[in-house]
Amino acid sequence: MKPTRTASVRPKAVKPDHPLQWLADPLIDEPTFVLKSWFGGRTLMLNGKHQLFLTTQGEPWQGVLVCTFHEHQPSLLADFPCLRPHPILKKWLYLPESHEHFEREARRLVQRVKQKDPRIGILPSPKKKAAGARRIRFGDRL
Repeated sequence: MKPTRTASVRPKAVKPDHPLQWLADPLIDEPTFVLKSWFGGRTLMLNGKHQLFLTTQGEPWQGVLVCTFHEHQPSLLADFPCLRPHPILKKWLYLPESHEHFEREARRLVQRVKQKDPRIGILPSPKKKAAGARRIRFGDRL
């Protein structure tokens, strides 16, 4: 008996939920909310901006990174003493998952994002145009 077409179709692989994805729950109903895979973690986006980056790849990439600019760091550090500049990506602040009040402080950060704190959030870099092959037209030299 010849196998049918449906028997040869494989289901599409589904990415597993991220261990810190529970932080996105308060933002799900926001109209501009997007949870996107990004550099091995998840980025929480609101209003087209990266707000928080969730990562569980081992220290120093084990926790929540706050997407912000250098000029906002002092005021955010005053509001969130649990944060520190990320040891590698110094332009962002970092809440390590090993912090004793990680869950509480991470939820506070999400609430600030939901309240649209202007100190949190960066626009994504513009997409680069792919370098394509030169277009050949009729009459061009080959």
